[in-house]
Amino acid sequence: MLKILIALYLIFFSLSTSAADLAREKRLADEIVDMIVEGEPVWLNAGNHPFLAIYTPTTQRHARGAAIILHGRGMHPDWADVAGPLRTGLPASGWHTLSLQMPVLEKDAKYNDYVPLFAEAGPRIAAAIAYLREAGVTHIVLIAHSCGAHMAMHWVARHGDRDINAYVGIGMGATDFGQPMKEPFPLAKMHVPVLDVYGSAEYPQVLNMAPERLAAMRKAGNTQSRQIVVPGADHYFHEHNSELVKVVAQWLDQIKF
Repeated sequence: MLKILIALYLIFFSLSTSAADLAREKRLADEIVDMIVEGEPVWLNAGNHPFLAIYTPTTQRHARGAAIILHGRGMHPDWADVAGPLRTGLPASGWHTLSLQMPVLEKDAKYNDYVPLFAEAGPRIAAAIAYLREAGVTHIVLIAHSCGAHMAMHWVARHGDRDINAYVGIGMGATDFGQPMKEPFPLAKMHVPVLDVYGSAEYPQVLNMAPERLAAMRKAGNTQSRQIVVPGADHYFHEHNSELVKVVAQWLDQIKF
């Protein structure tokens, strides 16, 4: 059955008008679907394009809600750093997770190359929210790392945050050398609680923007918003994923919806 679904997936790929590298996206899906140990693959639809997501339910008796996870540039929903640890770690704290395959380009694509793809993230986020609402989930948290954060913020800037209950941005503001951000983050206009988390060994642009992000969060006025630095962690949280999961889980545990 899984082979049939992947074959249908390839047919849909050929009909899509996406600007993303759909062939690479399919290769990523083919590589990881059979390797999933925790959770299960689900196929969501963004317009005329089906895409992979991984749903991992909590084993806790009373679920607090669900977290939609957006990975970083060119990666996949079970990526070993950030996305994978969060999707498998948060269920222990009472959160279902739904990790999405985001639009990708070739491996050497830069920030400026990805900017035109930001708009393609919106239908995927909307499809994930619809999937969770249909499953009866009340509280939805959007968690986004790196380029995924750019995509999430693009969606919030145009759609607002009315369909989510909290937002977690990880490594927000990362670009490439000589390529400044094309779009400001709408943090000052967000109503939901926001967690801005990054490592002390982050990329310079993420570190340099930290005061600006914090000021915007304070302007928004949600007293539950926080900015947290993970000591020693780099942009990808190599060897610090357990600390990242702990920080996110503890913050979510304190949120009052």
